[in-house]
Amino acid sequence: MSIVINPSHRPIAALNLPLKVPALILYAQNIVKGMTANAAFPTPAPSLAALNGAIAALNTAETATLTRLKGAVAARNTARSALVTLLQQVRGYVQNTADADAENGASIIESAGIGIRKTPVRPSRVFNATPGPVSGSAKLVTAAAAHRASYEWETSTDGGKTWVPAPPTLQARTIVTGLPSGTSVQFRVRAVTKAGGGDWSPPVSLLVK
Repeated sequence: MSIVINPSHRPIAALNLPLKVPALILYAQNIVKGMTANAAFPTPAPSLAALNGAIAALNTAETATLTRLKGAVAARNTARSALVTLLQQVRGYVQNTADADAENGASIIESAGIGIRKTPVRPSRVFNATPGPVSGSAKLVTAAAAHRASYEWETSTDGGKTWVPAPPTLQARTIVTGLPSGTSVQFRVRAVTKAGGGDWSPPVSLLVK
């Protein structure tokens, strides 16, 4: 039985690579430590031996820069680039391992000493109905759907059993008039873009004055 992973909910492994070489070396060593004898990573790719070799090479190259020998900085930068490349490959291996076990994906990533990218929370679309400027009217406001979109509005006075269209607009707001005063009216909206009409919003109710 295959597992379908929702890309918007899966944990994403993120490398927070330090800029300074000594800190980068410690960061890489922590990843090696986290993956060593870790049952979640039976065959790391690249191997931990390769990572240790790149770490040692960068450490040696960084020490050489202190002597101010010609070419030492360039050699250090080359060693740093080699280690970063390996770390990026390790990140991909850890991500694939986490994707294969969606339920424990986050803990798998963290056990490797790698952080998890925080997914920004998108605010839910807002659709509000408030009393309009005159009796028997309502002001409707929704979130803009796209740069070029139109909006279709509908009203219901029988609890959503039947819906009556109101004039469409090119803005994410409108004022609906001619509503029965002293009655609870439901409203809903949907955006229409070049891709077609969207889903109708959940209805909102307003006691029309």
